[in-house]
Order: sequence, then structure tokens, then C-alpha cells
Amino acid sequence: MTAAVPAGAVAAAAASDAIVIRHLSKTFDGVRALDAVSLEVRAGEVHGLLGQNGSGKSTLIKVLSGFHEPDPGAEIEIGGRPVTLPLAPGEFRRLGLAFVHQHLGLIPSLTVLDNLNVLRFATEAHWCIGWRSERRRARDLFASYGLRLDPGAPVSSLSPVERAQLAIVRAADEIVSAPGGGVLVLDEPTPFLPAREVGALFALIRRVVARGAAVVFVSHDVDEVMEITDRATVLRDGRVVGTVTTSETTPDDLVRLIVGRNVERFSIDRSHGAEDRLPRVRVTGLATGQVGPLDFVLREGEIVGVTGLVGSGYEAVPYALFGAGAAAAGQLVIDGDAFDLARLDPRRAIEAGIGLIPADRLAAGAVGEVNVAHNVPLPVLGTRYPAWRLPLRAMSAEAERLAREYDVRPPDPNRPLATLSGGNQQKVVLAKWLQSQPRLVLLDEPTQGVDVGARQQLFAIVADVAARGAAILCTSSDHEQLSQICDRVLVMSAGRIAFELSGDAITKEGIAEHCYRAAATVRAGTERPA
Repeated sequence: MTAAVPAGAVAAAAASDAIVIRHLSKTFDGVRALDAVSLEVRAGEVHGLLGQNGSGKSTLIKVLSGFHEPDPGAEIEIGGRPVTLPLAPGEFRRLGLAFVHQHLGLIPSLTVLDNLNVLRFATEAHWCIGWRSERRRARDLFASYGLRLDPGAPVSSLSPVERAQLAIVRAADEIVSAPGGGVLVLDEPTPFLPAREVGALFALIRRVVARGAAVVFVSHDVDEVMEITDRATVLRDGRVVGTVTTSETTPDDLVRLIVGRNVERFSIDRSHGAEDRLPRVRVTGLATGQVGPLDFVLREGEIVGVTGLVGSGYEAVPYALFGAGAAAAGQLVIDGDAFDLARLDPRRAIEAGIGLIPADRLAAGAVGEVNVAHNVPLPVLGTRYPAWRLPLRAMSAEAERLAREYDVRPPDPNRPLATLSGGNQQKVVLAKWLQSQPRLVLLDEPTQGVDVGARQQLFAIVADVAARGAAILCTSSDHEQLSQICDRVLVMSAGRIAFELSGDAITKEGIAEHCYRAAATVRAGTERPA
């Protein structure tokens, strides 16, 4: 991320408190999820809220929304006014609080206008809706935040960042008349956004606080917190362990507060190079939609990153190689075994020794409502277990063994996958695919929504799989991540490979520079920059 002036740096110094929390605790079955949390968020500032999964962030937000009742003794003031606890469900709106959660709460089948007004239409009496005036109001509202969203467009047609922008504007509109400007809580708004689109979301957040509102920005991404926030509070084990002024701290300081110790940055050893390893995977003529033709080689034990700017096409590559995205043409050769990519489907890909870990693990990589024991065996059911009878006890024992091997916490095979933290969900998905020792592993945004401590564990798992000989392809918009784990990085633009980086060129800054250089060269009319 590029450095930026914090959103409310000038206003925050003299601002009044938008929300004050004192001595807030919450106990579940004798376990303290929150322990005497005290926190002040100023009007006109962006305040970061960080902590590992299980630190208490979600519980705190659910208390503020009225979903959880706090333990006796807590005090909350909003806009300088004491609040009676516990909050009734939905009461937060009257108090000037609004929430945007990770999955946004939008209805894809409805229009932008419908989603913008769904709450207002449901709670206010409307004998007749003046659709023309409503569309005009929506356009004026979007324009006031510097957005150009079409009120008549279905939400399903919007890009990920446009959906996030719609959800934020809708929430900001709810608190516009609240005393003190109101408080907007953004709970992990960026994990499913490409890195290049995060800046557009931050511009919108800055416009929100410029109007006097306070924004609580909940995130795992330390770099994002450093860029967008004025101050940040860190929770660990349900307690506040520190509140810092962002401009006066460092990313390493924040990481130490989050995990309680120094976290060693994972990095692979490139001193020996990968060019002398035997080619294991060869892709020729890969074409799908606006992508291709692509030709590249993955060597034995090599981790190759693929990236580019939004629209460059890099996101389509792993799905085409797994048969989950329609490839128009191309050939994949693994250890001499050739596959026609236009005919490949996921079943044949699994049989060929290919594993795919998709970006959205719960929607496309696992079944969140099902327990760990039933998720882990899915890729090997047809080869490891008899079709006429599933040995549930043996499956559960194997799932527990893998959970312990991959440090899934808790290592409970009967736990529904969706109840685990993001990092532990990803460890389960990795265990699920890596148990069969695939020859080719396809990773798409492997640490999306994963906290800073678990990221390093996932990197170590991936490196260990490569050390055992698998070829690994990792597509990601996270250039820091690619710089840590990749032997080579392919930079795409306009559906083609524009640059190949290796050695000392693989840095966060170097990858970003080549992404922009590739796009600029394509605009100038040259497909393959030197």
C-alpha cells in the first residue's frame, strides 16, 4: 500500500468522542470472551480494531449491535449520551450506529436502488413510492461521495468494490443525522477485494469521516490499518493490550501487540535457484475468454506466482487449469501425462493429481455447514473409501489426525467448518487437498481473510509441500505474499504474460512496478514488453 495522510488526522486531535466503552465484559459458559474492555473512538477519525481470530473483535461488535448482552457493569456512551444496556436488537440504528459486515448484506437479485432503500421501505409507511424521485435521490447521494453507481443496475452486475461501496454508502446514509456524526463499523470490508480496488474503498471511507462520522475499521491487514486509520486498538484474549496513534507506530509494533511476540517473517531461500530443477508441469496455448494464449513451465518443487492489475486475467488461470473455468484451448502436461484443457473437468483434474484451493474457501472450496470430518475426505472418497459404506469412525479419526498435523485449532473433527477462524478454515482446506500428495497445487489468494500469525503458518505449509516435489502455482493480488513465497512471478496484462520476475526482482515494490509497467506497455500497443 502507498502511504497516505490518515483520514481524520487534523480533526481527530480536537474531536469529541463519538463512542466511549468502559469495563465491557462478556462471558460464555464460564469463558471470558471480553474482559473489561475500555475504548474511545473520536468523531472524525478512522479507528482500527485489530486482533487475531478469537481475540474478541466479533463479540465486541455483536454487543454493540444488540446481538449479545454484555455482563453487568459495562457502560457505553454514544455521541456523549449514556446508553441503556443491553441494547435491543436493531436499537443501534436509533443511536447512530451502522454496520457493514464482510458479506455486505446485499441482495444480488435486486437493483442498486432497491438495496439502498430496503430498510427504509420496510420500516417506514409508503403508500406510494415515487420511483423517479428515489432514483434522483440515489444519484445525488452517490455523487456526493464521488461514486457513479447506476440505481437501476442489478447488484449481481456490480464489481466487488462497487458492492462494498454501495453497502458503505447505505450504512453512512443511515447515520447522517445522528448526534456527533454517528459511528460506522466496517467489519473486514476488504478481504475479497483485489488489492488495486482497496484504494477506491479507502477514498470513500475518507469522504465518510470528512463529514464528521467516526469509522471503526476492523481488519487483519496491518498494512491497510497503517494506511487508513488515525489510531488503532488491539485486542488479545478478550483484553485491550494497547491503543496507538498509527502515524507514530510501525507495522512490526502492531504485529507484536496482536500476537504478543515478535513474528518472524517467512521467506523462501532463493539462493540455489529453481532453474536447475526438472520441469514437472508444462502449459501450452492456454486460452479462456480474454486470456491467452499462455505458455509457461512449472519445475519440480517450484512456487510460481501469477499476478497483474485488475482485469489482466490472472485470476482465471488456476480455474482453467483445474477444469473449473471454461478453457477454449490449451494443453497441460504433468510428468509426461497430457490433458486437453478444453475437455478437462474437476473430476479428471483430481484424478490427474491436481488440487485447487480457491479464493472463497467457504463458497467454492468447502461446505461451511458440514463438520471438519465430512469436509476433509471429499477429494478422496472415490479412491480411499468403499462406495457401498462410509466408515465414519475411520474418516473422523483421519480428519482429526490431519487437523493436528496442520495445527487446526481446535482439532475437533465434529466442529462445523464455518465456526472456525479464517486461518483454521484454510488449514482444513489445505489438509483436504494435500492429503493425496497432488502433483500440481493451484492456490488462489491463499491468505485472504487470514490473520497475521496464521499467514506465516500457511506459508510454511506451502513451502513444505513444494519441498516434497509438488509444483505450485499461486495467483494473488497480494504482492507482499508473492515476494515471500515465490521462486518466480509471472506478471500478466491484457490476458498475456508480460514479465517474468526471479531472484532479487521479486520484491513487493518490484512486482507492483512491473504490474503498472505491463499495463502501460499494453496501452502503448506492445503486447510483450522486454
